[in-house]
Amino acid sequence: MMANNPWKTVFVEGAPRIALDLMGAGPLLVLLHGIGGNRSNWQFQLPAFAGDFMVVAWDARGYGLSDDYDSELHFNDFSHDLARVLDHFGAAKAHLCGLSMGGRVAQDFYALYPDRVATLVLCDTFAGDDTSDTRSGRSQTIEEFVQSRIQPFLDGMSPAEVAQKRGGRLMGPSASEEIRQLATDATAQLHVESYIKTVRASAAFSRVDNLVNIKVPTLLLFGDVDPLTPPSVGEYMQERIAGSQLVILENAGHMTNLEQPEAFNSAVLSFLRDYRDLAT
Repeated sequence: MMANNPWKTVFVEGAPRIALDLMGAGPLLVLLHGIGGNRSNWQFQLPAFAGDFMVVAWDARGYGLSDDYDSELHFNDFSHDLARVLDHFGAAKAHLCGLSMGGRVAQDFYALYPDRVATLVLCDTFAGDDTSDTRSGRSQTIEEFVQSRIQPFLDGMSPAEVAQKRGGRLMGPSASEEIRQLATDATAQLHVESYIKTVRASAAFSRVDNLVNIKVPTLLLFGDVDPLTPPSVGEYMQERIAGSQLVILENAGHMTNLEQPEAFNSAVLSFLRDYRDLAT
């Protein structure tokens, strides 16, 4: 963990209130974390991207410092929250970079608000299950995913206990103990009720049919040893998103931005700099 973080934490008011880490100036770039993480997962990206962009890493509703909520969750709620984030900064458009569930939020936001997206960076993610192509989805079935994620909490385990048990298990074998601990620390901060809502809402959510409608510049970035969304998922998506670029990071599992931050930052910045002004 970095000491004396160079970014500041701000809040987007509304229901629920959304917490963001903010750094830099320029076109807006929003970083969207995965289902077991929070905004802290992007600590190696904020300083790297802040020289070119106003970078914000959010806590999705029910995560980190963002508010919980009483109602059931519809996956589209994340996209409507993200629209509020863009409005908060007065941004007509933003660059979106999402990992795993964050990549699914980015895809959903594009489907709902296509005119507000400058580019997409979709990392270690998928669009949904396509019964005609086995490459499309996660290595787990929907039922296996839900069961594995929520059963420990239903059995009474705390987020800290679950985090310790999982221990960065989706990372590649070369990930250091320090990096695994960063992921573990984020999982230990899960809000149990909100997390269970998120798992259930996201499990069967699909934007497979919308892949062919994506018209903005798109970078697909996957770890070569990702056990959950392997590179074949990226190949499936690349075939359907016209003009998209696919980058496979070596020695990286499911959390490419933490496991290989230098290679990740280089690939993303190289892509985004070509399209930086699309969000101005």
